[in-house]
Amino acid sequence: MPVKTEWAVTHSCGHEHTHDLSARPADRRAGYARWLASRDCTDCWRAQRDGNRDEERAAWIAARRAEEQEAATEWAERYGMPPLSGPASVLDWGERCRHQLVTASYQTLVTEGDLTEERWRQVEDLARTVDRAGWWVDQREAAPGDLPELLDAATDADRVVENPF
Repeated sequence: MPVKTEWAVTHSCGHEHTHDLSARPADRRAGYARWLASRDCTDCWRAQRDGNRDEERAAWIAARRAEEQEAATEWAERYGMPPLSGPASVLDWGERCRHQLVTASYQTLVTEGDLTEERWRQVEDLARTVDRAGWWVDQREAAPGDLPELLDAATDADRVVENPF
């Protein structure tokens, strides 16, 4: 009589599954079935693994955002960028987007391109006038070389407006 290939295994999580062990040599099936019984079933194992990955991913994202926020804040202070306005939930994001776009634009237009430092200062001055955080968030996927044109297209609703009173 041949050694069975289908094994009913009750896993350590309590779930019972029938496993096809025909791919294993006959003399190793019983041992493998015992080993499977000492482990959670595939569904429970995946649920636990995915739960841990979500926590690890969230922690990694939070640490990364904190680093980016610190760099953006230091950069804004160093280059005299004004604080942004808008809902509190968007302010930090807007600062990070502004930092990333302006620094990438400098790299593209001045370092790698042919824009002069004098012309860049004009672009930078124009960037200082756009204080709406939502505007910077909206431009987060813009090509760095497009920053001068985007700044020219910004409306008064996006710019610092002096209080007439």
